[in-house]
Amino acid sequence: MGTVRDIRLLPKAHLHLHFTGSMRPGTLLELAGKHGVHLPDALKGGEPPQLRATDERGWFRFQRLYDMARSCLRDPEDIQRLVQEAAEEDVRDGSRWLEIQVDPTSYAPRLGGLIPALEIILDAVERARRDTGLGIQVLVAANRMKHPLDARTLARLAVRYRDSGIVGFGLSNDERRGFARDFDRAFAIARDGGLLAAPHGGELSGPASVRDCLDDLQAARVGHGVRAAEDPRLLARLAERGVTCEVCPASNVALGVYEKPEDVPLRTLWDAGVPMALGADDPLLFGSRLAAQYEIARDAHGFTDTELAELARQSVRASAAPARERDAMLAGIEDWLRSEP
Repeated sequence: MGTVRDIRLLPKAHLHLHFTGSMRPGTLLELAGKHGVHLPDALKGGEPPQLRATDERGWFRFQRLYDMARSCLRDPEDIQRLVQEAAEEDVRDGSRWLEIQVDPTSYAPRLGGLIPALEIILDAVERARRDTGLGIQVLVAANRMKHPLDARTLARLAVRYRDSGIVGFGLSNDERRGFARDFDRAFAIARDGGLLAAPHGGELSGPASVRDCLDDLQAARVGHGVRAAEDPRLLARLAERGVTCEVCPASNVALGVYEKPEDVPLRTLWDAGVPMALGADDPLLFGSRLAAQYEIARDAHGFTDTELAELARQSVRASAAPARERDAMLAGIEDWLRSEP
């Protein structure tokens, strides 16, 4: 295994973290009490719920729990607390750059509308950036369960607020529903407006969903993308084009995509030369944050410190961080490698 250094001290970029899913379990309980929300037992115990989303019923349960947690975010102070705590957790895990993913339409009914909701979120991000020193930006994500026209509205709004901290445009929810090509116009609007395209694909659906992200949405990054491991030609294409897969090992296991951490195809993607950015996805529901994903790479897949450093570099290179911040993170990675274990 070679020398072993503290994973939390390794500088890294966090590119796959959902907004509500970033919440601390204790915060969820406090906000539920504050607003009189009755939580299901699965969200009360402080432990991640038992989930398996590889069938329709399982995904519905996961989404229901997520929606219940989101219903506890009802005023600007709640949003500020969530972002502040997410930033603190990331800093603790060695993150130097965070791109947090949010669909503002989900929060709009309780925050005065779509534009006020987005402005509240962006204000919270700016405050957390000042308070913690963490580089934080926002990736606005459309919901593939909604009409593609809604996605176009979101894309235009995201472009409008690009200079206020929005760096990318995504597409989330159950990738088994609908077609990526239905959202091609929304992604064209986002790309033409200078935003990075980062849709979900290749998690609950197979390699075809990753190909759709490339062909129909011209993805620069793919959320998850692990099922590409089932298609060697697709792996070669991802590697050749330098498309980064935002791999979330703990999430894959929690949702039943793979049975155990050792089954997540980290080595397959690595050996094929596919860039990866490890992410925590939804720590509230899956029970682990950013550093734990690197621990899985180390403990379940035998990644050495040199290889872990390269994973961190890949996350930095795939980020939307400005050149100065990117260079500082890359220098920090070299310092980590030179340090004594």
